[in-house]
Amino acid sequence: MKNDKGILLETGTNELEIVEFSVGKNKFGINVIKVKEIINPVPITPIPHAHPYVEGIMELRGEVLTVVNLANVLGYSPSDTPEKDKYIVSEFNKTKIIFHVHNVTQIHRISWENIEKPSETYYGSESQIIGVVKLNGEMILLLDFEKIVVDINPESGINVQQVKKLGERTRSDKKLIVVEDSALLRKLLEDTLNAAGFQYITFFENGREALAYLTKNVENGISIDEVAQLMITDIEMPQMDGHHLTKLVKDNTSLSQLPVVIFSSLITEDLRHKGQVVGANAQVSKPEINELIHIIDDIIL
Repeated sequence: MKNDKGILLETGTNELEIVEFSVGKNKFGINVIKVKEIINPVPITPIPHAHPYVEGIMELRGEVLTVVNLANVLGYSPSDTPEKDKYIVSEFNKTKIIFHVHNVTQIHRISWENIEKPSETYYGSESQIIGVVKLNGEMILLLDFEKIVVDINPESGINVQQVKKLGERTRSDKKLIVVEDSALLRKLLEDTLNAAGFQYITFFENGREALAYLTKNVENGISIDEVAQLMITDIEMPQMDGHHLTKLVKDNTSLSQLPVVIFSSLITEDLRHKGQVVGANAQVSKPEINELIHIIDDIIL
């Protein structure tokens, strides 16, 4: 199966398509946007002293790519029929990586409204699960692929040290809104934005909560430029995604002046047009925190 970017759904509808796959007896999902293609097993070269999640490396069309075994990540046993396993070739955070799974079944089109955030009581704050989809009496778990990659290579994540390279910065009185469903990333963004001088930051877990906050304020007669001077949003979030949030903000005359920066692992040259269509003022790929801070400076200073 090859992913044709031309047939993806219209931007800003709060829908996504997920590729359903299995590891062990569980069903999981990955956003189609992250999937380049799905291939049958090919020989893998093991790497000495590699991270336990990493099965090895393989060459694909002239590129050497890392293969991550999701059974190892999730603590499952190897497949009973390894010859039927599949490799999902993915791209996000401007990086290509291959995920070894046991089977790939079908593609589902769903609304972010139908994705529930998992409870920390049964998944824990360090979980690799970012959402639960109930479909046809079964549950499909959406994996946090970005967290899996950061677990393997912490240097690939958002890093306060990167901000310190910008040098001394004056404290800013500008108010920022950050919409990000990952508790880990909210904490990292808080630390890095604080280090960059931004101390007035309001966080939301999804687009629906952020939109409710903005609309409530303007309905109470507060102008949008008093509520916040800039909003930073992720794309993939349960209930309401960042593209839909951006579209609703830009389509609302009371909110449309609020600058919106999309900060997501899904920002690639192929997909940048999606943010442009919904009216984003700028787009930055995770984990490029320095570029994000430069863009914030350009927009609101």
